[in-house]
Parts: sequence; structure tokens; C-alpha cells
Amino acid sequence: MIDWILLLVLAVTTWCVASDGVWGAAITFVGSLLAGLVAMNFFEPLARFMGANILTSYYWDMRWDIIALLGLFAGGVFLLRMVGEKLLPTYAETKPMLHDIGRWVFGAATGYVVTGVVLTALHTAPMPREFLGFQPERANLFDIVAPDRHWLGFTQYVSEKALSRSSNGRVVGFDTVEFRSNPDDPNSVSKWSSFPIRYAARREQFGRGGQATSPN
Repeated sequence: MIDWILLLVLAVTTWCVASDGVWGAAITFVGSLLAGLVAMNFFEPLARFMGANILTSYYWDMRWDIIALLGLFAGGVFLLRMVGEKLLPTYAETKPMLHDIGRWVFGAATGYVVTGVVLTALHTAPMPREFLGFQPERANLFDIVAPDRHWLGFTQYVSEKALSRSSNGRVVGFDTVEFRSNPDDPNSVSKWSSFPIRYAARREQFGRGGQATSPN
């Protein structure tokens, strides 16, 4: 069932964004991309803050992650879209063919970004480890593509390249765990994402009725 839900999200988002024309679709795509990166960077600190200072029960502690992630993403998209409209109140005229191709390309790209963010958010949901056909190890869009893995990979790549930050002279990437395949070779370090593993373990414990600890 999760496959059909994601397909619906992809189709509806693509249609809505493409209906806004090529320039509107381009602005929405860029806004979605930036909003998604901001949300991924700040949702866990925000969830920890909310869980420690606002509603501190176990019931809410299990829900703050998905609320923070989707809330930051939706708010960021809305804000950046408004900024885009202020900066570009009028759009340049484009040729009909370029207009149609561009609006559908940007619409589909935005749809895939939104699908990736939504699927990533489902990893943090207060649900059992597997639900509605969702499996953290599976390509959850009909076993063809994995929007969540693509989005997590993109976020990690950007955090290590264009938006990198360093700590003690080392680049710190998003959600990166380093493993050295050869203990004697410092160049044999491989970087892995712990995001799916951490949240899958939390959902499994939650599904068993245990008091799951925060993976943050």
C-alpha cells in the first residue's frame, strides 16, 4: 500500500507544480530542494528541544521527529516560494515547447524530492518497524527506486561537499558513521549512513511496546 501512496504523492505534486508554468515550477523545485536540506539539518535538534521543553511525555517524544521534519519542510517550501514570488513578480515569456517540457521536468523533479522527504519522514514515524508495506531495506516505490535512499544520499553528499563543515580538521557529513576496513590504513575509511538503521531499531522497539529511546 505504501507504494501506491507514494505514487499518489508523486503524481499529485508533479501535476500541481507543473500547472504553475515553467518559471513557477522552477522556483518551487529550488525551494523544495533547499527546504528539504534545511529540514534534514535541523529537525533532530528541534525534536530534542521540543521533547525536553514543550511536551515531554513518551507519547510526544516518539512523534516530535516526524512533526519537526515535515513541519520544517512545509514551512520552508512556503517561505521560499513567497520569497521567489517577491523577487520574480513577473516571468519572462518562453517558447511553448520549452514551456511545456520545462514545467513537467521541474514538476516531476519536485515530485520526486517531496516523495523522498515524505518517505524519509516515515522512517521517523511512531509505527512498527514495517507497516503498510513499508520496509527500511526495500525500494519502497514498487521495488524500482528508493526515493528515501536517494534523498539521504543527496543530503549526505551536499553536507560533505558544497555545504560541508569541519570539526578538528575533518569534514563532518550528515548522519555519517565512519568504518575503517583496514585498521592500519587511514585511507581505507568508508562512510555509511546510520539514519535508516537508527530509526528502524527505534520503530522495532516501539512496535514491541518498549520504551524506545531517542535515536538522536
